[in-house]
Amino acid sequence: MSLIERAPHSEMRISFYAYNPSLAVAIVAAVLYTVAFLLTAVQWIRYRAWVWGIMVLAAAMEAIGYIGRCASVQNTSERPVYVLQFSLVILAPVLMAACCYIIFSRILFLIVPQEALTFRLCWIPPRFITRIFVGCDIVALLLQLIGAVMISSVDAADKDAKNKLNMWKHVAQAGVIIQLVAFGLFAVAAVRFDFTSKRFTGSLSERYENVGEKEYIIDGVVKDNNWPALLRVVNLTTILILVRSVYRLVEFTEGTTGYLSTHEWPFYVFDTLCIYPCVALFIYWHPGRYLPYLGFRLPKGAHGSGDSEVQMR
Repeated sequence: MSLIERAPHSEMRISFYAYNPSLAVAIVAAVLYTVAFLLTAVQWIRYRAWVWGIMVLAAAMEAIGYIGRCASVQNTSERPVYVLQFSLVILAPVLMAACCYIIFSRILFLIVPQEALTFRLCWIPPRFITRIFVGCDIVALLLQLIGAVMISSVDAADKDAKNKLNMWKHVAQAGVIIQLVAFGLFAVAAVRFDFTSKRFTGSLSERYENVGEKEYIIDGVVKDNNWPALLRVVNLTTILILVRSVYRLVEFTEGTTGYLSTHEWPFYVFDTLCIYPCVALFIYWHPGRYLPYLGFRLPKGAHGSGDSEVQMR
C-alpha cells in the first residue's frame, strides 16, 4: 500500500512507501521470479500444455512486478512504476488460483470414473468447477485491479484524498473477499478429495487394460502415472494462496497506516515467499507430465470411458 496520504502539499515529492524499501531483497525476488518464469515458459512449450499459458502469464506478471519494484525502490516518488509493480504483484495470484481450478477439474475427469463424478464426491458439480470458480476469479481480479490502480492513483493533495482512499480500499477488499471465499470453498473440496481419491488410485488400471505401474499412454502420448503427486502440489498451492489472500485482506483492512503497510517484511514473507512455490513447484511437477488433455477444451471422449488408447510402456 502507498503512503500517498502523508503529503500536505502537491509540490512535495512523496514516497509511495511507508518504509525504506530494500533494493537488495527486491533484486533477489526479481531474479527468482524471472528464472521461474523462463522455466515455466520452457515447460509450457515442451509439454504443449496450452491451458497452462495462464500460469506462464502469472509468472511473467510476478517477474515484471518485481523488476518494476527494483526500479520503484530507487525512485520511490515515481507513480507509474509504483502502480505497475503494485498491480502486477496483487493480480498474479488470482491467475494462479484459476490454474488450480483447471488442473483439479482435469484430474477429476481423468482419474474418476464417469459414474463416480457426482456432487457428493467433491461437493461441487465437477463439470462446473472451472466455470464457477474461474468466474469468481474474474470478478475478484477486476475488483482488485480497479481498487489497486485507483488507490495508487489518488492525489495526496486532493482534499478528498482520504475518502477516495477508503472507497477504493473497500473495492479492493471486496475483490479479495470474493477470492478468499471462493478459493476457501475450493480448498476444502480439493483437500477433501486428496483423502477420498485414495479409492481411485488404481482407477486407471481398473478402467483400462495394460496400464503400467509408472507410465501409461493415452492417444499415443506417454504420461506419468503418479497423479497423486500433482494433486498434492495443487493442494499445497491452494493453501499458500489462501495464506497470501488473508494477508492482503488484513492489509487492505488496516489501511495505509497499519502495521502491514508500514513494514516491508510481511510483504516478502506472506506474499513473495508464499507465492513463489506456487510457480516453482509446478516446474518439476508439471501438469503435462501427468495429464493428457491440456488444451483449453477437453476433446469429446476425453473422459476415461475406455475409448482412448491406453497401453503399457
